[in-house]
Amino acid sequence: MINDLTSIEPGLDNVVAAETRLCLVDGAAGRLVLRGHDLADLADWSFEAVLGLLWEDLAPAPTTGGDIRKALGAARRTVFARTEALLPATDTLSPVEALRLLLSSLADAEDTPHHVLAVAATPVFAAAIARRRAGKAPLEPDASLGHAHDFLRMLHGKTPAPDHVRALNAYLVTVADHGLNASTFAARVISSTQAGLLSAVVGGLCALKGPLHGGAPGPVLDMLDAIGDEAGIRPWIEAALANGERLMGFGHRIYRVRDPRADVLKGVVGTLRDGGTRIVFAEAVEAEALAQLARKKPLRPLETNVEFFTALVLEALGIPRDSFTNIFAIGRMAGWTAHVLEQEKLGRLIRPQSRYVGPMPGVQTLAV
Repeated sequence: MINDLTSIEPGLDNVVAAETRLCLVDGAAGRLVLRGHDLADLADWSFEAVLGLLWEDLAPAPTTGGDIRKALGAARRTVFARTEALLPATDTLSPVEALRLLLSSLADAEDTPHHVLAVAATPVFAAAIARRRAGKAPLEPDASLGHAHDFLRMLHGKTPAPDHVRALNAYLVTVADHGLNASTFAARVISSTQAGLLSAVVGGLCALKGPLHGGAPGPVLDMLDAIGDEAGIRPWIEAALANGERLMGFGHRIYRVRDPRADVLKGVVGTLRDGGTRIVFAEAVEAEALAQLARKKPLRPLETNVEFFTALVLEALGIPRDSFTNIFAIGRMAGWTAHVLEQEKLGRLIRPQSRYVGPMPGVQTLAV
């Protein structure tokens, strides 16, 4: 029989499409493992060290944190040399569209190893895009600095506070990889065609742009703004749920318990309290939202996800809301590059089947 495919998963929820040594996402247990390490154990690692962990055995040197820091610093300077000339072409684009354009300018003929180049380019471009929208010129990278430190310096034009550097570093580590999510799967599919790493990570960014994947942190702050103050928390949430609205920052496609990334970032937010008002207010919103969700949907666990505390971390770091997806991309570029490198070693085209449900030629259908 033609096209006799009996098992269909429209969202590919239960389909295993790859074997990987990179990441385990255990939604039932609320556990995230990167190459043998629980996320909580990696929270204090440098982003460069986590890159070394992910790239180990997949890419040529550098693979140690110190070597990677030097390689990224040099690559940031290489990328910056061409950035200013490209920026005017981004003026009519959103920040994530601008990042897509600038990443697309990286050529397959680049001498810098492409996994290093992609990771290095993303913060250079993201900072330059944000500064241009603020009417400021881009700032040249400092190759001696760590990845998180240099991004904040390039964005704000001053030496960042040490706690801000630690917070951004922890955020980048937290979102570095998350299994075969939509953007990582897109990158692996593109990589399987032998299109090259740079094309694959641009495809990953295009998937991340979608509001069902990378666009939730900004709306979390919009929700907090709409609630206003502690007196408004309960009635606002009650009204939102009664109207069938989604509470931003709660629930996840995979996790059926609390998102482990949310716990890491909640601890990060606690180190950034400025008078305590925003985080204390957010904690009150979280508590009320979880209570109401449990009463309204007792059979569907809806816990706090990574976007809720991501929004608070990035806001505290002075990052514009419309740049949040680009900051996510700075961190997730680690996972995209590692998965692409892994897919390249496999060397097999990803080509799933589909079930045809349209009309067959020569078969008449009765008009209703």
